[in-house]
Amino acid sequence: MTALALDAATIVPTVRRRPMNPSMVIGTLVIALVGFIAIFAPWIVHIDPNFQDLTKTSVPPAWLVGGSSDHVLGTDHLGRDMFARILFGSRIAAIVGLSVVLIGGSIGVTLGLLAGYVGGWVDDLIGRIVDVQLAFPFILLAVALVAVLGSSVTTVIAVLGITSWVQYVRVVRAETKALRQRDFIMAAHATGATNARIIFMHILPNIASVVIVLATFEVARAIILESALSFLGLGVPQAIPSWGAMLADGRQFLDTAWWIGTFPGLAIMVTVLGVNIFGDGLRDYVDPRSRGR
Repeated sequence: MTALALDAATIVPTVRRRPMNPSMVIGTLVIALVGFIAIFAPWIVHIDPNFQDLTKTSVPPAWLVGGSSDHVLGTDHLGRDMFARILFGSRIAAIVGLSVVLIGGSIGVTLGLLAGYVGGWVDDLIGRIVDVQLAFPFILLAVALVAVLGSSVTTVIAVLGITSWVQYVRVVRAETKALRQRDFIMAAHATGATNARIIFMHILPNIASVVIVLATFEVARAIILESALSFLGLGVPQAIPSWGAMLADGRQFLDTAWWIGTFPGLAIMVTVLGVNIFGDGLRDYVDPRSRGR
């Protein structure tokens, strides 16, 4: 049992008490800011993001000539306050990003563990499903589901959730196959541990750090894809503020009212960059050997 404990201890990533690297600090601040805005948006701004005032269309930001302090980031072509819409748009980004990771991660980790641990025909079957998923055009699937289910936040989450699990399967399968041959797994078999106990008590804890790091990058990917679907008119309904939809609204006014498309684009860029920086810093924090790879 001592040998088993020692071998397992060498596999489980040890989080030493060391300060967070700059990437983690910057990424954490950005994520915390976006999370704070998403939660407290109704208390930060008291303007209905969908309220239209056609007497104040395309008002520039407050610091430009013709701007108003009532609309810090200006208004769009329908007189809606850009600041309010961007703040409320962060809610969709947060909800979709987290929900997609939970759905895709749950499916992908489960299938990856089965493929890597059981092997044989189970591994082959899951591999073929992965190949089919990768070969299926994402936009075609999105159009089909939107046509059947209708445009809604739930539809967007479903589309992204059932297309994001593939990345988890590939990573978890490879990690599980590598761990399955280790001595502490063999020792667990020898002591009579069931397959379920080995998977959930020995293998899963050892790959948890890899899954968490992958999940952070998948959050950023989900935010980009949700924005892309909304930009194409396949995302959330128009009544719900979405950065992608705002970006689509602003593309035809770039020469006359650049702020309509610029500020939502900046919101997407900063959020995704912050999440990616956090994920990169987390990877280095969990496994310093990954630097420079």
